[in-house]
Amino acid sequence: MDRGVIRLLFLNAGHFFDHLFMLIFATAVLAMVVEFDTTYGALLPLATAGFVAFGAGALPAGWLGDRWSRDGMMVVFFIGIGLASIVTGFAQTPLQVGGGLLLIGIFASIYHPVGIAMVVDGREKVGRVLGINGVFGNMGVAGAGLITGFLIDLISWRAAFIVPGVASVVVGVLFLAFARADGRHGGAKKAAAPDPVLDRAVLVRVFAVIGAATLLGGLIFQATTVSLPKVVEEQARGLADSASDVGLIVGLVFAVAAFTQIAVGHLIDRYAIKPVFVVLTFLQVPLLFFVVQFVDLPMFATALIMMSVVFGLIPINDALIARHSVSAWRSRVYAFKYVFALGVSASAVPLVGIMHETTGFATLFAVLAVVGAMEFLAALTLPGAKPKQVNAVPAE
Repeated sequence: MDRGVIRLLFLNAGHFFDHLFMLIFATAVLAMVVEFDTTYGALLPLATAGFVAFGAGALPAGWLGDRWSRDGMMVVFFIGIGLASIVTGFAQTPLQVGGGLLLIGIFASIYHPVGIAMVVDGREKVGRVLGINGVFGNMGVAGAGLITGFLIDLISWRAAFIVPGVASVVVGVLFLAFARADGRHGGAKKAAAPDPVLDRAVLVRVFAVIGAATLLGGLIFQATTVSLPKVVEEQARGLADSASDVGLIVGLVFAVAAFTQIAVGHLIDRYAIKPVFVVLTFLQVPLLFFVVQFVDLPMFATALIMMSVVFGLIPINDALIARHSVSAWRSRVYAFKYVFALGVSASAVPLVGIMHETTGFATLFAVLAVVGAMEFLAALTLPGAKPKQVNAVPAE
C-alpha cells in the first residue's frame, strides 16, 4: 500500500480517537451518578477543565508541530491520550475523574492543529479529504456513545475509558514505527500545493467569519454532542431503556450524520464555499429549536437531520483556513482557531449541566437556535471569491 495512504489512515484514526476520548464521559456520567451517589448536573462540570485544555493546548501543540515535528507530536498524541484515558478509568473520586479528563483534554488538543495540517498538506483540493477525515472524527463522536454504553453494560464505566486507552497506545506505537520507517525511506511527500495570494481586506473578512463561525459553531457542536445522550434518555424513553440503548441511538445519529461531511467536502471542491455555508447555517436554526419538542421516533429523525447539518459545517472552516494560509504556518493557524474557540465552546459543558438542572433542555436548545441564527448572519458576510495561488514554499 502507498505510504501516503497509510499515513492518511493513521491521521484518520487519530481524528476518530480524538473525538472518542473527548466524549466518553458524556455517556459514562450516566453510570457514574450511581457509583458516586450524586446528580448529572453535579458531575457534568467535571469535564469543563478538559474542554478548556482541549482549546488552550492547541496553540503550543501547533507551534511544536510547525517548529519541531508533526510526526513526533502525533506519537505524543496517540500514546498520551491513551494513557490519560487509562488513568481516568482507575479514578476513585469525582476529583480524580476531573483530573483524568483534564489530561485527556491536554493530549486531545494536539490533533486538530497538527493532524488537520498534515491532512491538507500538499493538496490544492482539500474538501474531499477533509470530508473523509471529518467522517472518521465524527465516527469517534458516534463511537463514544455506542462503545461507552456497550462497555458500561458489559463491564463498567471504567472499562469504557481503559479499553479505548489501550487501543490508542497500541496505534501510537505502530505509528512511531511507521514514521521512523518512512523517514528512512526519505518520507516522500507530494509537491506542495500553491500558497494563496492573500489580499489584506479579503483576508480580514475571511478570518473574521472563521472566528465568528468557530465561536458560534463550536458552542453548538459541543452543546449538542455533550447533551444528546441525556436528551435521548429523556425524550426517547420508548426507544431506549438502558445505557446500551442510549449509546446505540446516539451512535447511530452521529454515524449517519457524519457522512454529510463527504458530500459537503465534494461540494466545496467543485463550487464556491459561501452558498454551501449559508444554506447549512440557515437550516440549522429551526432544527435546533424543534429537536427537543418531539419524543421517540420524531425526535430521533429531527436529531439525525440536525446533527447532519452540524457535522456538515465542520469541513467548511478547515477548508477556508487551508485556502487562506501558507503551509509553513498552517498548524499555528489551526491552533489559533481552536484557542479562539476556547471560551465559548468550553462553556458549553457547564451550560448544558446548569440549564438542564434549572430551565430544562427546551430553553437550552432555544438559545442554541439563536446562536445558530448569528452564525447564519456571519456566513452571509463571507467573501465569495476564491484566492489566487502562487508557488508555495516546500511543504515541511
